[in-house]
Amino acid sequence: MKSNLMRAQAYELLCKYNHEPFHIQHALTVEAVMRWFAHDQGYGDDEEFWGQTGLLHDIDFELYPEQHCVKAPELLRDGGVGEDMIHAIVSHGCGICCDVEPVHQMEKVLFAVDELTGLIGAAVKMRPSQSASDLEVSSLKKKFKDKRFAAGCSRDVIREGAERLGWTLEELMEKTILAMRACETQIQEEMQKR
Repeated sequence: MKSNLMRAQAYELLCKYNHEPFHIQHALTVEAVMRWFAHDQGYGDDEEFWGQTGLLHDIDFELYPEQHCVKAPELLRDGGVGEDMIHAIVSHGCGICCDVEPVHQMEKVLFAVDELTGLIGAAVKMRPSQSASDLEVSSLKKKFKDKRFAAGCSRDVIREGAERLGWTLEELMEKTILAMRACETQIQEEMQKR
């Protein structure tokens, strides 16, 4: 799996349709987490593809929230994105806003981590350290069980994501925390440059 774009082109395409810092930060987070998982899952040669898929996964959400994953193919094709990446991006909305199934391991990871990175990000903001470096799975599980905490992060999607991967919820949480620990400094630096 190879990307048709350079990373700078993918970022420019993201910023063409996304201006809110929250959406940019989420895209950068999912990109970095996907790059981490590419190596973790034995797809290191495809890191760029995994990363750019994460970067562009919500390209249509800020401007077209009611058409999420429906408008994306048009925006992505206009930006020169290939069909395999378009399929991967759209599949993260399976059962939520579209019926495109995540098939490839990368698509299943994206489906699983999209909502979970939001939950972890919210949990990190509540910590005195403001960092994932000291966030433990046990603490995240408590936040996960509290439906009022980060209510916009679907617990059902996170559970389904773990199931699609054949992992326990704890396994998915642990790996995603490790991925976010590995990239949080880089994301903070990128956000400061904006």
